[in-house]
Amino acid sequence: MAKLKTVNQKNKASGNVEIDDSITDTPYHKHVVSEVVRQFLASKQQGTHSTKNRSEVAYSTRKLYRQKGTGSARAGSAKSPIRRHGGTIFGPQFRSHSIRLNKKTRLLASKSAFAEKIRQDGVMVLDNLELNDNKTKNLKSLLSTFDLPSKVLIVTDQISDNLRLASRNLHDVHVLSHRSLNVYEIMRNNKVIFTKKALESFVERFSK
Repeated sequence: MAKLKTVNQKNKASGNVEIDDSITDTPYHKHVVSEVVRQFLASKQQGTHSTKNRSEVAYSTRKLYRQKGTGSARAGSAKSPIRRHGGTIFGPQFRSHSIRLNKKTRLLASKSAFAEKIRQDGVMVLDNLELNDNKTKNLKSLLSTFDLPSKVLIVTDQISDNLRLASRNLHDVHVLSHRSLNVYEIMRNNKVIFTKKALESFVERFSK
């Protein structure tokens, strides 16, 4: 069993939390992680972009001018895509950008990204995270005791109102519950701070 050191809010060692070796020894699968990140970002696209084709453009369907004798190319409708303000050929249409991946692939990517973050010393475990108020300066002062890099992710079991309000003005600090933690968030942040309870709940995901 691998052990991660836990600290309290004063950055003092307070114990250890054990994680199964089958999780921490997972090699880094770059391609699998990339595919799951791509799926996550694709699912965030709204896909609401849309252009009007010639059947949707609001123009009269009358013939613009007579067929012969004008010296110009024949034209049957102002909706034609080759005319100004006409319909669009093969333009973007409303669609879903989501990509399907099987459950084992997503699980492997989570284990791989988490294990790699541990190997890079990018995971920290707090006994608990309790704030007495919702002041941003107090949360910033608390985080400064840990000598953290930029782009920090805080993962808790339950996001309290104080934590949510105190963190929203810190652009390099993001807060998630362990239920919402995903490969993309693990990879994009330099340091992931788990509360002990959140880490235990997150690791349980790999045993199901």
